[in-house]
Amino acid sequence: MEIELSYLPVLPRERSTPIGCIGAGFIMSDCHLVAYRAADFNPVAIADPDAAKRTAAAERHRIPRVYESAEALMADPEVEVLDIAVPPDRLLPVIRQAVQHAGSLRGILAQKPIGSSFAQAAEIVRLCREAGIVLAVNQNMRYDQSVRACKDLLGRGLLGEPVLATVEMRAIPHWMPWQESQGWCTLRIMSIHHLDTFRYWFGDPDRIYASVRPDPRTRFSHSDGICLYILEYDQSGLRASAWDDVWTGPSREGAGEDISIRWRVEGTKGMARGTIGWPRYPDRAPSTLDYTTVKDQGAWHQPRWKEVWFPDAFAGPMAELLVALETGKAPALSGEDNLGTMALVEAAYESAETHAPVSPHKFLEGV
Repeated sequence: MEIELSYLPVLPRERSTPIGCIGAGFIMSDCHLVAYRAADFNPVAIADPDAAKRTAAAERHRIPRVYESAEALMADPEVEVLDIAVPPDRLLPVIRQAVQHAGSLRGILAQKPIGSSFAQAAEIVRLCREAGIVLAVNQNMRYDQSVRACKDLLGRGLLGEPVLATVEMRAIPHWMPWQESQGWCTLRIMSIHHLDTFRYWFGDPDRIYASVRPDPRTRFSHSDGICLYILEYDQSGLRASAWDDVWTGPSREGAGEDISIRWRVEGTKGMARGTIGWPRYPDRAPSTLDYTTVKDQGAWHQPRWKEVWFPDAFAGPMAELLVALETGKAPALSGEDNLGTMALVEAAYESAETHAPVSPHKFLEGV
C-alpha cells in the first residue's frame, strides 16, 4: 500500500514578519533568499560589508533597504527577525550586538555551526535565552526532502526498531576562503549535517568514535579532511556510521568521477535507502527515498518529489522559527537542541585526537 509521506515544512500562517538578512554571500543570496521568496516570506533589509554583494543581492531579491553593517541593520525598527549567515568565528560578536535589540527583535536564525567551538555555541545560546530572543539554527539537512521522509517512516514505526544507519558521502565541497584561518575543516562544516541528521532520526548517542586524516587536495592547514565515525546507542543497540570523503579520488586531477551521497537505515521491520541530490547543484537533482517492509513481499516503494535541498529546503528552518514565534513553542531546531549537535562535533574532534570513544554528554554538563 502506498502512503503519502510528510517531507515538506509546516509554514507559518503569517508570512509578512519583517526579516533582516546579515550576510550577502552564496548561502544567503543563492539559497536562503531564493527559498524565502518562493515561500512568500518577507525579507526587508540586508547588510554586508561588501558593497557589490549587498547591492546585487538586494536588487536580485527585491529587498528595499541595504546596510553596510550588521549593527546598522539591527537598528532598523521594522526588523523583527534576523537571518544571520556569517562565518562561525564572527557569529558571537554579531549575536552580542543583536541581543541589545531585544524587544523589537524577537527571533534569530543563525547559520550552522553556531560558533567555532562548543564554548562559543553555549555562550550564543545563553545570550539569546537571557534576552528572551528565540534562537533557531539553520541545520538545513533536516529539511532535505529524503531526510524528512525517512523521519516520517521512523515515526510511523514502518521500519521497526532501528538497527544500523549509515551515510556515505563521496563529494568534493567548495571550501570558502574564511575557512583557511580556522585550522579545521570537514567535521564542523560537512559532518555536522550528518551528525545532526542522526540526532534528528534517533536522538542523542552515548558515545562517538572518530578517525580523521587530511584531505590531499585541501591546501590550508587542517587535520579533519576525510572523516570516519561511529555513533553508539546503548539502550537500543543501534549503531550509526558515516564516511565523509571529501577527497573522492583524484577526479579533479584527471581521473574519472564517482560522486554521490547515499544513506541507509535498516530496522527490524523494514529498510530505507536514499540519495542526496546536493552534489549536483546547481542542477536541480531531487534527493530520493526507497523503502521496503516485511509486509511488502519483496517490493520496494519509491516516492518522489520535485523539490530539492539547495535551495528549496532552506525555507524550512525559517518557517520553523516563524511558527515558533506564532505559537510560543520552541522550534525543533532551537539553539538549546543544537548544543547537542555541537557537543557531538566536539566529541568527534576529541575522539580523533585521543583515538578513544568520547561521550558528547560531558560537554553539556552545567550548560
